[in-house]
Amino acid sequence: MKNIVYFDLETQKSADEVGGWDKISRMGMSVGVTYSTARGDYRIYGEPQVNELVTELQRADLVVGFNIVRFDYEVLHGYTPLDLTQVPTLDMLVDLTQTLQHRLSLDSIATATFGLEKTAEGLQAIRWYKEGKLGEIAEYCCYDVKLTKLVHEYGCRHRQLHYLNRFGKKLTVPVKW
Repeated sequence: MKNIVYFDLETQKSADEVGGWDKISRMGMSVGVTYSTARGDYRIYGEPQVNELVTELQRADLVVGFNIVRFDYEVLHGYTPLDLTQVPTLDMLVDLTQTLQHRLSLDSIATATFGLEKTAEGLQAIRWYKEGKLGEIAEYCCYDVKLTKLVHEYGCRHRQLHYLNRFGKKLTVPVKW
């Protein structure tokens, strides 16, 4: 059985706090979450377990995420000399941006496709980190991984995704996953 690992992480600091978006590797991971199709479960990683997270990603047959090449992998590059972009990866944002010529949010896809919305956003997760609320971050991150998994599976099954454009109109985009 192919081991697809769905992945997301949250950070300790914002881009402003580290000096800009070109310094993502300095943001620090607060919580990382994976869902492995081989295991059939979620794993939650705190910063002390970051090496275990990197190992899980390396061992996956395919890592699936949303904006993971530009963001999540860059955060992890602050912890490892390994080039995670060499791991077999489907970054759905990259794929959709190539097709549409503009960026979408995971929220716009999940809302249009399933009527589900994200439970928070990244800056809230950073506030939770500063307040020591790692449980809230883990719950939020698990939900994002679940949405990522649902979106990917829907795209694989139907060869298309729905999304809301900036005017709130529901549109459809073909995918080749």
